[in-house]
Amino acid sequence: MAWKKSPPELVSTFERVVPTKGGAERRKMFGYPAAFVGGNMFAGLHEDNFVLRLDDAGLEEAKRLGASDFEPMPGRAMKGWVVLPGKIVAEDAVARRWVERALRHVAKMPPKGKRPAKR
Repeated sequence: MAWKKSPPELVSTFERVVPTKGGAERRKMFGYPAAFVGGNMFAGLHEDNFVLRLDDAGLEEAKRLGASDFEPMPGRAMKGWVVLPGKIVAEDAVARRWVERALRHVAKMPPKGKRPAKR
């Protein structure tokens, strides 16, 4: 089953609310826009979903607001990741606060080292 592209409106929202400063770096992950800090991904798009990596308290709060577990494949939830509900994504200021929360959380993780070049 092939994944579908994210809608242009969602890509535009991602570009508006995800910072490019503070150590954040944007690049693609599986063909979708994604954001990294220290080599660790903290935000991204997957099909129609805006996903974030949050700490336990953030996960609980986001779920109370309607977020759901991120399952790129049905039945395979990614631990620590949620899909933001549409009501959060629809408001740039609110979405930006959640993205910044994810950035702060992931920035505390050890940076990923560079992988050795393939031969």
